Amino acid sequence: MAPAGSLVVPEAFIAFAGRMADAARAAVMAHFRTRALIVDDKADASPVTAADRECEAALRALIASEHPGHGVVGEEMAATRADAEWVWVIDPVDGTKSFVTGKPLFGTLIALLHRGRPMLGIIDHPAIDVRYVGVAGRPTTRNGEVVRVRACGALKDAWLYATTPEMFRAGAEADAFARLKGQVKFPVYGAECLAYGLLAEGFVDLVAEATMKPVDYMALVAVVEGAGGVITDWQGLPLGLESQGQVLAAGDPLRHSDALAALKG
Repeated sequence: MAPAGSLVVPEAFIAFAGRMADAARAAVMAHFRTRALIVDDKADASPVTAADRECEAALRALIASEHPGHGVVGEEMAATRADAEWVWVIDPVDGTKSFVTGKPLFGTLIALLHRGRPMLGIIDHPAIDVRYVGVAGRPTTRNGEVVRVRACGALKDAWLYATTPEMFRAGAEADAFARLKGQVKFPVYGAECLAYGLLAEGFVDLVAEATMKPVDYMALVAVVEGAGGVITDWQGLPLGLESQGQVLAAGDPLRHSDALAALKG
């Protein structure tokens, strides 16, 4: 993966990403907590709703209209021009189980990659009116205010988030998470993608997750890094479209190293 170098994300792209997040809010909130919401099961047994499909369709239409040369990788539809110089990676409803059960912590994830490297990320939580924006070379913001990670003196003092313990597959992966969980102060579950925003704000020290898709993690990179944190896979490698779905984020770089060591055993 090529380094970011001196590349600056065009202001027009940043503004466009904000408009995408606004459009996603309108599409998703039209279905939130509606009794008529129909939930279907995908091939992998995960749920999908009209909100997922309509939101992604709306975002793809915006991209096709304003940036037809850009690629798109989405959750619900086939990728288009995934090898383009600029590629949008979108998850219309991250946390669909929360969405369908009325829990307001679901989010929309929007990332912009340049030659495979995440340069912009938005974590938007429409039901609680919270938006994190990360852009390479700039500080991360929450609703326009700059946020920063916190220091953590030792792994035993760390608060660790994961969406659910069920996301860690049996065997070596489950054993690795159990080792990490056993060395932190408290493991906490259920925040969805909000956990990464909370880390960027300095409320959480670690987030460790698995079975993630690129649409689940690409938007997180710029948000975490722009707040001074570190985010990689479980081998300490940068996250990209070809990563294997294991994510480790830390506010304190030293605790990231400690957590990696715990995961590797």
